Amino acid sequence: MMETGVRGVQLFRITHGMRCAPAVYEPTVVAIVNGAKEAILDGQSYVYDSSRYMCCAMSMPVEAGTPTASQENPLLGVYISLDTRVMTELAIEMESAAGAIRKPKEGPLPQGIALAHWDDAFTEALLRLLQLGDSLSDTAVLGDSRLREVYYAILKGEAGDSARRAFGVGNEIARSIEYLSTSLGKSVTIDDLAAQARMSRAVFHRKFKQATTMSPIQFVKSMRLNNAAMRIATGMTVNEAAMEVGYVSSSQFSREFKRVYGKSPKQWSQAMQLPEGVTMPTSPFFKLASASPYWWD
Repeated sequence: MMETGVRGVQLFRITHGMRCAPAVYEPTVVAIVNGAKEAILDGQSYVYDSSRYMCCAMSMPVEAGTPTASQENPLLGVYISLDTRVMTELAIEMESAAGAIRKPKEGPLPQGIALAHWDDAFTEALLRLLQLGDSLSDTAVLGDSRLREVYYAILKGEAGDSARRAFGVGNEIARSIEYLSTSLGKSVTIDDLAAQARMSRAVFHRKFKQATTMSPIQFVKSMRLNNAAMRIATGMTVNEAAMEVGYVSSSQFSREFKRVYGKSPKQWSQAMQLPEGVTMPTSPFFKLASASPYWWD
């Protein structure tokens, strides 16, 4: 992984195929220029490559992998972290601008993960952003404005509905997921999440499932287990990982972990070993301070 000089924008190169493993996607856009990447959300596969970029507008528990990467055909791409403040400002400006993009309508919510074709606006904005890498002074002066241009292209593109509902007016579900993401070590109930969204429990359940494909209970469990799996993969003990994601009983954690992944936490950790010669990256690409080698985005 290589820094571009613009905060939140990195280039990556992956040369080993990795099967899908538990991960947590943060609000990001990933644009692949060579190869393909796969994410699985609640059984649905999302494969993105040089024809479609991936936009994840909310924190989502997925399984992610790089099935076709190799030394001869490496996976090459651009990782763009979505800054909540800037995306929110842009989304609200677009929603309030006369004759621009209308506010989200009532009805089914767009899902938190979306694939979008590389349209001209996104392609040109991304190219202009990456061309700054040739000059430190240009990057320092123009980096934020070029990144804002990329954000704007995303909000206008095929993934725009999903992004605008997460960052603009009507972002109640995204707010509840953000609250959960920052409170995994606490006892968070579905009523707590519904309160964050200012909805009744029944309405929250329906709209949450529209946006994430999962029920709130299933989503909370997936977030806890995926985060724990990432910690275990970096060498954290099972008890420590269980407590950090809100489990008070390590035996309950082990039972639920085995039910989902088919192995006990210890067996799973031993099975998920990196290929020889591959080292664990320490880039801020990752959510955790010492992130899982399987959380490639």
